[in-house]
Amino acid sequence: MEFRELLLGLVIVWLAAKVAGEGMERIGQTPVLGELLAGVAIGPGVLGLVHESEIIHALAELGVLILLFEVGLESDLDELLKAGLQASLVAIVGVILPLAVGFALMRWLGHPPLLAVFVGATLTATSVGITARVLADLGRLQDAAANVVLGAAVVDDILGLIILAVVTGIAQTGSVSPGAVALLSGKAVAFLLAAILLGLRLAPRLVRWIGRMRARGTLIVYSLVFAFALAAIADRIGLATIIGAFAAGLVLATTERRSHIDERIKPVADLLVPVFFVVVGMKVRPAMLNPFAADGQFGIAMLLTAVAVASKLATGLAVYQKSVGRWPVGVGMVPRGEVGLIFAGAGLAAGVIPEGLYAALVVAVMLTTFAAPPWLKALYGSGSDSPPK
Repeated sequence: MEFRELLLGLVIVWLAAKVAGEGMERIGQTPVLGELLAGVAIGPGVLGLVHESEIIHALAELGVLILLFEVGLESDLDELLKAGLQASLVAIVGVILPLAVGFALMRWLGHPPLLAVFVGATLTATSVGITARVLADLGRLQDAAANVVLGAAVVDDILGLIILAVVTGIAQTGSVSPGAVALLSGKAVAFLLAAILLGLRLAPRLVRWIGRMRARGTLIVYSLVFAFALAAIADRIGLATIIGAFAAGLVLATTERRSHIDERIKPVADLLVPVFFVVVGMKVRPAMLNPFAADGQFGIAMLLTAVAVASKLATGLAVYQKSVGRWPVGVGMVPRGEVGLIFAGAGLAAGVIPEGLYAALVVAVMLTTFAAPPWLKALYGSGSDSPPK
């Protein structure tokens, strides 16, 4: 790829992402959906303006590392420990049920176990950012149901990353066995615990040392060095790189410079994260979703969407506290957002999920993300001070 082609490609990617993201913002949706649709439009399946070169793919991979670093940075270890039985129960049901139902659906349709595991794992993810934004707009962030959803989302993130580490490791070996699953699960949990515990001891000293530096950009550079180093270690031991970036964010979130790191990472994320979502959209070929085509994936997309919605709504049944509305909890867990796309992309990259099924998964993720905000607004639309049940 010549340098001018890269420049032109990035110009188109960034412009398309921002224009489409702005459009989604103006209709009350998350910009991520606009970036996805922008990728579909400019990709090979529609206009063919940009193709995924090795360099653009590498920038997208950096984007997803930055994204998970941000997610970890915005999480709170203390809140995770205080999530409580109610939030933890909702999170566990919200992971196990979609995984089991998604796996069963794919096996019933005749797909191999490895593919079925990846699809089930993709359906476990919950994008709490979308739910939190809607609840904030409605002035309901202090609602009992909101506290349960936000607490459950922290646990959901941890469990989801462990599942992703396991299924990625399984994809590398090409087989599913109880022993392999147990080994990879133990490895993922051990890595997270070791990275967090060691990081908690070293990070404050590192941050104090960085505070004495005078060169421009020292804080953000060393923070990213820490994140990328953990990502590289995770990859070295056979885990997904994003689990290392997430662990780095969790550790640095406990330091006194958390807000400064968060402020400085945003411009980097604004450049690289949209590239990831546009590239995700570029992989979708709309022709594969033609409902009239014999080999189209439209029916599969609708089935996956139904399973995705129903399995998360069922998390409301795990609510036993009388002060917490079951419907807001269930609906709040529905949107998959960026985390589901990361799972689907990992399956495609591993050669486990074919392009047609990948397109169906992306559509399911998009539909759940579209559906949740108006649904939540409808639940709270009465303006009553009492939460809906």
